[in-house]
Amino acid sequence: MDDRGGSFVAVRRMSQGFERGNTYHSTSAEVVAGSAAWLGKGLSCVCAQRRDSDARPSFDLTPAQEECLQRMQNRIEVAYDSSLVEHQEALRALWDAAYPGEELRGLISEQWKEMGWQGKDPSTDFRGGGFISLENLLYFARNFPDLLQKQDGDRAMWEYPFAVAGVNITFMLVQMLDLEAVKPRTLVGATFLKFLAENESAFDLLYCITFKLMDNQWLAMHASYMDFNAVMKATRRQLESELLQEDITRLEDLPSYSFLSQ
Repeated sequence: MDDRGGSFVAVRRMSQGFERGNTYHSTSAEVVAGSAAWLGKGLSCVCAQRRDSDARPSFDLTPAQEECLQRMQNRIEVAYDSSLVEHQEALRALWDAAYPGEELRGLISEQWKEMGWQGKDPSTDFRGGGFISLENLLYFARNFPDLLQKQDGDRAMWEYPFAVAGVNITFMLVQMLDLEAVKPRTLVGATFLKFLAENESAFDLLYCITFKLMDNQWLAMHASYMDFNAVMKATRRQLESELLQEDITRLEDLPSYSFLSQ
């Protein structure tokens, strides 16, 4: 954390320390608090805490699931690079999806703060989530733009920074689903890979479900910045519980999927 209010790095980059053939174990020591600007008030990532489930045996995968996991890990390993045209275009597309008709004055601009980035250069906030966190935000903004439409009244009293919250959700899902391990070590992770083998957009869809679930938890708890960790923990518990229900055969069966139509 930068004591001067520098950019937020939720954790060390997700693929750091990940090597083929080795499982990756995160510890709470790897969690880094956010900037003094507002994350220091309690809005920090709680996603890399060690869980008892880390000690569970790995699950065998079908060839199709192994291929899907490999492609997923390839996505996770891509760091955001502001010098790449593809990444620049994705960032511009995110702005266009969030604010159609409003011209973006530059990839480094005070305008980004309107979306919930900490500073005028959003690339500094992608360090914890990589390029996949931008892809997730873009997918969400294009398909479910309502959360980007800031509302007046009570909701505004408890608003959270949309963009950086989204980066945290990406990281939380990668950790919860054990996607950096050679094989999933939890039933939640193994269950998700079945969905991923059937739907290549499963991670992006689950991201949207999770964002909507988190937003619902945030409003129900009348949360503030100081409550962000509690909201994320509650979101993760609810999501894990739903993924383990016996009658869930696809993501659309999750109870929280209904939030997408609200």
